Amino acid sequence: MSSITASHNTVPAPNSFKQDALVISLVGLAHGISHFFHMILAPLFPWLKEAFGLSYAELGLLMSAFFVISGIGQALAGFVVDKVGARAVLFFGISCLALSAFVLALAPNYLVLMLGSMLAGLGNSVFHPADYTILNKCVTTQRLSHAFSVHGISGNLGWAAAPVFLVTLANLYNWRVALMSATILPIIVLVILFVYRELLHTDTKPQTSNTNIAAAHQENGLFHFMRLPAVWMCFLFFFMISMGIGGIQSFSPTALREVYGMSLSWATAAYTAYMLTSALGMIWGGFIAAKTSNHDKTISVAFSFSALIAMILATGWISAGMAVVLMGAVGLGAGIAGPSRDLLIRAASPKNATGRVYGVVYSGLDIGLAFSPVLFGAIMDAHHPNWVFACIGLFQLCAIFTAVGVGTNTRKKI
Repeated sequence: MSSITASHNTVPAPNSFKQDALVISLVGLAHGISHFFHMILAPLFPWLKEAFGLSYAELGLLMSAFFVISGIGQALAGFVVDKVGARAVLFFGISCLALSAFVLALAPNYLVLMLGSMLAGLGNSVFHPADYTILNKCVTTQRLSHAFSVHGISGNLGWAAAPVFLVTLANLYNWRVALMSATILPIIVLVILFVYRELLHTDTKPQTSNTNIAAAHQENGLFHFMRLPAVWMCFLFFFMISMGIGGIQSFSPTALREVYGMSLSWATAAYTAYMLTSALGMIWGGFIAAKTSNHDKTISVAFSFSALIAMILATGWISAGMAVVLMGAVGLGAGIAGPSRDLLIRAASPKNATGRVYGVVYSGLDIGLAFSPVLFGAIMDAHHPNWVFACIGLFQLCAIFTAVGVGTNTRKKI
């Protein structure tokens, strides 16, 4: 049997609904805190700029450092997850997040800010390989689509919570108090996960007979998965979607204001609409993914819809109110694709290489998030705000081709 399909031979034994729900909730909580730390600095840029006399380029470099370290670390973390187990690696990552917030809160200069940002990136690097290994090994297969749906929603909630938490405390007190308070959050999460640590145990030994040890060794070789075209198409898929996500997160409110002349409050409402409908789309997408194995087709339909809406936004022909509605439509399509996206990667993962595959594949997400602000910033500097939405749509269309490539390649191996 090929290594592509072998991943389906090692499935978790059926668990009670209560046990699966608890595991999904614990992993979702961890994922939420990782996304919270994606935004640990950006909401505080006005305070940091004034406190240290920084340029926007220097502030942006802090974010780029976060995602570069996270991308490199994510690819490496997958190997560690497969070697020592996901639980220990997850605990290490959460501890790094707490340490990073502590360092940032006490930072006396830009160099220490950079160190804190890189520590946060190191902590963030472990979550996707660790989370998905736990979900794949500890949750009943029939509930995985819903597990991935919750996982995505929790990430979005982390993104949404960070600005509210940090800006509120920075306004009430100062930016150092906001960051020191953020130190407490991953510690709380770590304590909760430690209490339920037995549910997160994933260490397993591959079972092989004396007659097929050589074949199993070749199939489960440390770098064997890197020879699979589907893995690299998954990597490109995540790079493409993260370029679009980065454009939405970084510059869609500014672009909306310039294209449609809307107020800051309306532009913020449009981004909020995107986040909320994306979460709703993930819930819907979980049910869709549970009913089909052709996940690339679901992704194609969902992203085609989002890309079309983004292109309409790029025209500037609609009203400001309708632009807010259409931003929500873009988020809905992207959200629906989420659970199918994660199941597509699972189908492409060879046996006993879940951590490595998710680590390498999701490093494409961090690389895209590191480069995306540079591209979209250049577009805005060139005074072409319409192109922001056109590029978002273009990246989503490119993602469709890579998803179809993964699905086609995987089905050929069955």
